[in-house]
Amino acid sequence: MTLKMFPLALTLLVLAACKPAPQAPVAPPAEPPGVAAEPPSDAGQPQVVQQTAQIPVLQLATVDGGSYDLAAHRGQWVVVNFWATWCAPCLKEMPELSALHAMRDNIEVIGLAYEDIEPAEMRGFLEKHPVAYPVAIVDTYNPPKDFATPRGLPMTYLIAPDGKVARQFLGPVNAQEIEQAIVVAGGKVG
Repeated sequence: MTLKMFPLALTLLVLAACKPAPQAPVAPPAEPPGVAAEPPSDAGQPQVVQQTAQIPVLQLATVDGGSYDLAAHRGQWVVVNFWATWCAPCLKEMPELSALHAMRDNIEVIGLAYEDIEPAEMRGFLEKHPVAYPVAIVDTYNPPKDFATPRGLPMTYLIAPDGKVARQFLGPVNAQEIEQAIVVAGGKVG
């Protein structure tokens, strides 16, 4: 080995020593279709939900002091939008989701702020970025158990009038895509 290659070899050796020891794979418990799977609870660790329930339950307090219960909106198409104030694509889609919520009688939107933010701070943000739909703050350490933990933001779910998940969107979505998904699922846009 030449003297010039010694630093490279030493660096590779150090990096190889820093790798964690391989762990034996653990098979996840079998879950019935449509049931959200959760790993065991670790204090202080965020809960990770692997799969969204076929008919998700969602009950949250909204930042305007109200409450939101997804089951109370059966008979409507509901857009459940996970977003954050720091997410540029999220901010870009907010006006269009707000217009969709305001213009369509059979489509409603609920915004779930997936971040660590105080309600007063969120209300201040919404004064600068107003929307027509309700917004709730989601505890990132204890997110809604019936929705998969977002792999990225924005993450949007289209819930059919019967309460079932009709479509999931990862990344920005617009009104036309939501309306198309409703038509594909057999619904009418009105």
